[in-house]
Amino acid sequence: MGQWLDSLTGWLSAHPQWLGLAIFLVACVECLAIAGIIVPGTVLLFAVAVLAGSGAFSLGETLLLGFLGGLLGDALSYTIGKYFHQNIRRLPLLRHHPEWIGSAEAYFQRYGIASLLVGRFIGPLRPMLPMVAGMFDMPLPRFIAVSLVAGAGWSVAYLLPGWATGAAMRLPLPEGFWLDAGIIAGTLAVLIGLSLNSSLRDQRHGTRLIAGLSFIALTAVFLGWPYLEAFDQGVMTLVQEHRSKVIDGTVVLVTRLGDFKTQFFLGGLLTGLLLLARQWRHALFAGGTLIGTALANGTLKWLFARARPEVLSDPLTSYSMPSGHSSASFAFFLTLAVLAGRGMPPRMRLTWVMLGCIPALAIALSRVYLGAHWPTDIMAGALLACCVCALSLTLVQHRQPLTALPQKVWWLVLPACIALLAFFAMHALPHALLRYQY
Repeated sequence: MGQWLDSLTGWLSAHPQWLGLAIFLVACVECLAIAGIIVPGTVLLFAVAVLAGSGAFSLGETLLLGFLGGLLGDALSYTIGKYFHQNIRRLPLLRHHPEWIGSAEAYFQRYGIASLLVGRFIGPLRPMLPMVAGMFDMPLPRFIAVSLVAGAGWSVAYLLPGWATGAAMRLPLPEGFWLDAGIIAGTLAVLIGLSLNSSLRDQRHGTRLIAGLSFIALTAVFLGWPYLEAFDQGVMTLVQEHRSKVIDGTVVLVTRLGDFKTQFFLGGLLTGLLLLARQWRHALFAGGTLIGTALANGTLKWLFARARPEVLSDPLTSYSMPSGHSSASFAFFLTLAVLAGRGMPPRMRLTWVMLGCIPALAIALSRVYLGAHWPTDIMAGALLACCVCALSLTLVQHRQPLTALPQKVWWLVLPACIALLAFFAMHALPHALLRYQY
C-alpha cells in the first residue's frame, strides 16, 4: 500500500495537470457504494490534498473538487439502490459481506435523515447509506438536500488537514514550528483518543473523565502558550498568505454568528424554550454550560491579559485568550449535540458531537483567518467549552442519566434556533458584502 501510494503521489507531482481530476475521483470513490469500503479513500484524500496545498490549488478549489466528487459518489450510490432495490443483496461482494449493507440498513431504518448526516463521518457507513436510501425509495429532493449539507461538512473535515499540511510545507515557517505543531497534535490526539475510548465503552465515569482531560489540556495551553510562539506565528503566516477577497465576505458572515450578542440570544432562546417545555434538567444542563463558559471565558481573559495579533487593521481593545467566539460557539453547538444524542448508542452520540463541532470550528477558525485571535486562543476557547459542557453534564446526571428530548420539543427548538441564526446572518450580510467589495 505504501509503495503504491508513493508511486501515485510521485506521478501526480510530475503531472500536476491531473491533480484536480484525482481529487474529484478519489472523493467520488470514497463515497461510492461498496468501492468506498474497499479502497482506502481517506488516506488517498489526505495525500492528494497535501499535493494541492503545496501550491497546485487554492483551498477553495480543493474543497470544491472534493465536494463535487462526493456528491457524484452519493448520486451514483443512490441510483444503484433505486434501480436494484432488494436485488442488490445478490451482488457477489454483498453476498459474501452481508454486514456491509446490514449495518447501514439498520442505521437508516432507525434514524432516517439523521443517519445520512451523521453516517457521512463514519467510514463503513458513508458509502453504503446513500445506496440504502435509494433502496428504501427516499424522495430524491430530500436526498439531494441532505447530501449537499453532509457533503459540505465532509469535504472540509477530510480535505482541510491535508491541504493545510501541504501549504505549511511550502512556506518558510518559524524555527520550531513543526516541533510545536507535533506537541499540540499529539496532545489533542491523546485527549480525543481517551475521550472516544471512554465514550464508546459507555463507561460510567466517561463524562467526568472528559471534563478532567479537557481541564488538563486547557491548563497546559494557558501555561505553555508563551513557548508556542513559533506555532502561533507559523499558522498565522500560513493563513494570511492564503487570504482571498473572494471569501473574505463569507468569513466575516461566519464570524458574526459567533458574536456575543448572537450567542447571548441563542443561548437564552435555547434555555428558555427548554424551560417552556418543562424540560428542567435539560434546561439546567444548557444554562449551566452556556453561562459557565461565558463567565469562565471573561475571567480567564482578564487574568491572562494576552495581546491580540498585530495583523488587525482595526485593533480590538479586549484581550485575546481564550477566544470568546470559539468558547461560545463550541458551548452552544456542543450543548445541542449532547441533547441530540441522548438515548442513542455511543457511536451515534459521538457522531452528533462531531457534527456539532463543525459549525463551531468554522466560527473559531474565522477568527484566525481575520487575524482577531492566535490559534492557541481558539484552542483554549474550544477546550474551555468542552470542559464546562462535560462538567455540567456530569452534575446534571449525578443521580440519573439525562433522557432523550421528546420529538415535539425538537420541533420547537430547532426551527427557532435556525430562524434566529438566519436573522443575525441577514443582519450581518450588508457588512460582509461591504467587506467583499473592498
